[in-house]
Amino acid sequence: MGFNPSPKVADCRDIARKWGKEQVIIISLDDEGRMEMATFGKTRELCVVAKKLGDVAFDCIQTFIAGVALGTGGG
Repeated sequence: MGFNPSPKVADCRDIARKWGKEQVIIISLDDEGRMEMATFGKTRELCVVAKKLGDVAFDCIQTFIAGVALGTGGG
């Protein structure tokens, strides 16, 4: 896993630098319910952990949104 040139990962990298963080997870949601995620870890190991944490958070948010849409409150 080397340098990722993706603009979204670059945004994560910038936030990590500005906020003094070693990991950043960004989950975005638009008004049509589409979600996206970008993650960054300062090292290869932190990158793997950030991706795993992001995946769990992403899945939880999707489940919550689906529950709200169905009127169950997400849980």
